[in-house]
Amino acid sequence: MKNIVIAAGYATRLGELTKNFPKPLLKIGKSTILGRMLDDIDTIDDITEHIIVTNHKFAHIFEQWAAEQHYSKPISIIDDGTETNETRLGAVRDLLLALDYIDKKAPIGLDSPPKQGELEGVLVVAADNLLFFPFQEFVDFAKQKQTSCIMCHEQPSIEKLQRTGVIEVDEQMRVLSMEEKPQEPKSHWAVPPFYIYLEKDLDLVRHSVENGCGKDAPGNLAHYMVEHTVMHAWPMSAGRFDIGSLDTYYKAIEIYGKD
Repeated sequence: MKNIVIAAGYATRLGELTKNFPKPLLKIGKSTILGRMLDDIDTIDDITEHIIVTNHKFAHIFEQWAAEQHYSKPISIIDDGTETNETRLGAVRDLLLALDYIDKKAPIGLDSPPKQGELEGVLVVAADNLLFFPFQEFVDFAKQKQTSCIMCHEQPSIEKLQRTGVIEVDEQMRVLSMEEKPQEPKSHWAVPPFYIYLEKDLDLVRHSVENGCGKDAPGNLAHYMVEHTVMHAWPMSAGRFDIGSLDTYYKAIEIYGKD
């Protein structure tokens, strides 16, 4: 299974801090935002490669960073060719670039025989969160369900639910519906930007945009996929820290920068 990191945004809300530097590589203590995530994901046996999709403006910075890393799985950097926030491709089209790269290199499922119980497909993650649980738990859930999966967590605030994806689920956590930024949320299950798409569903992903899927947010794809295949939702076992502004970045340094 490939780990695809969507890191092609321009983080305009962080102002001068990210004007000429990518948010995922901002320092948190001795590491970076992205480094802390990959430290965990790299330990998962199912993961065979980290594929980071970034923009042309920051690609050389990611390349330099990748050359200095010592993860057990190789890191590949994909340049999506954009140079401004106004011309960005959007998270879904960046994911499609990663799938195209994988297919040209070796189609998923054909690059090497899977190990017993190994998942074939992709783990898709946003690059600007600190997580307080291991991704292994999410992978194990997908193995159990044998379907593509999304994460979820209970969000009591209606205001916050109106700014994110919201799902309805049944007793087995099968996703019944998903809505992006609903004015009247149908549940308290919010969806963070972490997904597993199994190989059997990747053709749906590849043709999603041409069939009407929104391009900007990763939740657009999850919404599309819920309507076209069986998906389950894994309730996060602990919290996360979403770094979306200067205030949240400096707070992350204050709280976690000593680690």
